[in-house]
Amino acid sequence: MAGKIPQHFIDELLSRTDIVDVVGLRVKLKRSGSNLSACCPFHSEKTPSFTVSQTKQFYHCFGCGAHGTAIGFLMEFDGMHFVDAIETLAEGLGLEVPREGGASKGPPQADNKPLFSLLQRVASHYDAELRNSPSTICYLKNRGITGETAKRFKLGYAPDGYDSLLNQFPADKKGLISTGMVAENDRGGSYARFRDRLMFPIRDRRGRIIGFGGRVMGDKEPKYLNSPETVLFHKGSELYGLFEARKAAMDADSVLVVEGYMDVVALAEHGVENAVATLGTACNQQHCEILFRVVPGIVFCFDGDRAGRDAAWRAVQACLPCLKDGRDAHFLFLPDGEDPDSLVSEQGAEALSALLQKKVPIIDFLFNHLSHDLNIDEIGGKAQMVEKIKPLLAKIPAGVYRRLSEQRLESLIGLSLDIGPAEPAATPKTTNAPAFAPLKGLTTMRRAIILLIHHPAVVATIPADQYRVDSSLKGASLLLDLIAICQAQAGISTGALLEHFRDREEWPIVNKLAATPYMPDGSDIDLEAATPEFKHCINELNQRSHKDELSKVSPQHRTGLLGIGRNRAPGSINSAATSLTTNHGRKNPLDPSGKGPGKGWRKK
Repeated sequence: MAGKIPQHFIDELLSRTDIVDVVGLRVKLKRSGSNLSACCPFHSEKTPSFTVSQTKQFYHCFGCGAHGTAIGFLMEFDGMHFVDAIETLAEGLGLEVPREGGASKGPPQADNKPLFSLLQRVASHYDAELRNSPSTICYLKNRGITGETAKRFKLGYAPDGYDSLLNQFPADKKGLISTGMVAENDRGGSYARFRDRLMFPIRDRRGRIIGFGGRVMGDKEPKYLNSPETVLFHKGSELYGLFEARKAAMDADSVLVVEGYMDVVALAEHGVENAVATLGTACNQQHCEILFRVVPGIVFCFDGDRAGRDAAWRAVQACLPCLKDGRDAHFLFLPDGEDPDSLVSEQGAEALSALLQKKVPIIDFLFNHLSHDLNIDEIGGKAQMVEKIKPLLAKIPAGVYRRLSEQRLESLIGLSLDIGPAEPAATPKTTNAPAFAPLKGLTTMRRAIILLIHHPAVVATIPADQYRVDSSLKGASLLLDLIAICQAQAGISTGALLEHFRDREEWPIVNKLAATPYMPDGSDIDLEAATPEFKHCINELNQRSHKDELSKVSPQHRTGLLGIGRNRAPGSINSAATSLTTNHGRKNPLDPSGKGPGKGWRKK
């Protein structure tokens, strides 16, 4: 749907949303004083430094500096776009997202809700067909899949017949074609893409069905068939089972990446619920980044044959650029002839757990893969190894992980390469130290803005006519904008206040100041203490503005000396000042004698 989401709706949405509910569904929070805390979901830590303020409607991690609103949390944690985050919050409240009539920034956005609704109806149709297909139910039972697991993953059955979907949804032909459920041939005919297949609905991170995977139950080819690329489905940026596996993955601090839909379902059936699968493509960098936003560890599971090793090598190259400090990846190679489905079905989850104890760290696999045909006991072999590995290690983000990997290479060749630590990345802290400069490093303007952002209610403690801050002062335009928003919306929270600036150039500084502690020790300041502090800052800024106004007036204007003598302009302010005696018989304080300019004015 074209048009921008109006700001007043975002304000209302955030006023009715509790960030504690949003974060609490994804992170286990515990009450800690007036706030709630948890181990940060954005970096690995043992001591909780992640806090959520119900009063401010704002989250902040003192370890890695992550912070934001309920909208920002969904964008960072779930990897949503801004509009998706808004729609997710709105759906939870039963609200319809309005759009302004004006054009939005960028290309017009289509309203895809009817397509999501259509795929949900298609999934329900497949579910009903499964219940009426004894042969499909028998197939699932033979594979060890119970009805409970089939229901969890919304498994279904696409009946045979080219017109099966068009007969069921005759009014939705256009939607079925645009979602890839119905294909068109060269002669203009239409037919159901999935026929006589076990169906696996593919859900996005919000739980919406965006496509399907279909598996044959006999010897037909292809064994697996996926939805094509559509406006809803982009297989390079989606993972099967991630919606279902998120909670278990977060509890385990790791996710298991396998190759097939049935592997994910079979593993879940045997209690291994943190598995996901790529959608007929090699694991790419975007897949890795999506997973690392959920958990700090990824385990890639492949067959032990040549094809599996080749797939693992592609996963290595995709994963290296994502290996920031606090993240890690491993590889698990299964015995010949086994896949995760067959392994757990025949030997149970314990067999997989035993194999996981032998998983190979990604750096070990990298070194082994590149050195297996080299003789690193010889100088030439060592030189070749360095030539192969150095460019790959350079893909790892600067930090401890990269430096340790480089040291591993140096130890293997027995020579310091003088690589030196690259620009060190900010490593996650596990203490509650302030993320930014303490109080003594802040200007009065920044102190005022920080206090206002932390406690928007302080604005109402000063009468509107007493805000006399000169807009030409550095930072004053931002302060005055913040004040105006708070005056217009009494009771606005920190989170809602920040969202007014998301699309503005001031967003980075406002976002940073929102996470800046006011107290030198990094602790928060309550409203009672913030009020006099804010008043003091505004008073100081008012005085500075007044002094700046005076500084713009020349000294002669301020003393009345301008105009004394031949350059005096009759009728000017200065002329009036110097005629206090001559025109009105009163003594000029600048000339106590009343004699006017003369010898008495000479310097002594």
